[in-house]
Amino acid sequence: MPRRLAKRARNRSGGVQMEYVILAVLVAAAVTVAVIVFSRMVAGNAMTATAAAAGEHTKAGQDRVMRAGDRMKDLPAARDHHKKMQQ
Repeated sequence: MPRRLAKRARNRSGGVQMEYVILAVLVAAAVTVAVIVFSRMVAGNAMTATAAAAGEHTKAGQDRVMRAGDRMKDLPAARDHHKKMQQ
């Protein structure tokens, strides 16, 4: 009986698995934030290029400025989320 308890006390596989789970959750959160931020950027650039190719240069420029402002508004929320995940 004491040998079994000593053997279980030395077994740390559960703790190591939990570290991997925490690491996976942090990576998933970072990927989610990156996808949200960059998907808007890519979609915005595609829409601006489409408008510019269609000859609507003024509208394309206005849309580009508007999307840049939207990204700047989202930046503090992304930073707050990143800080919370690191705590």
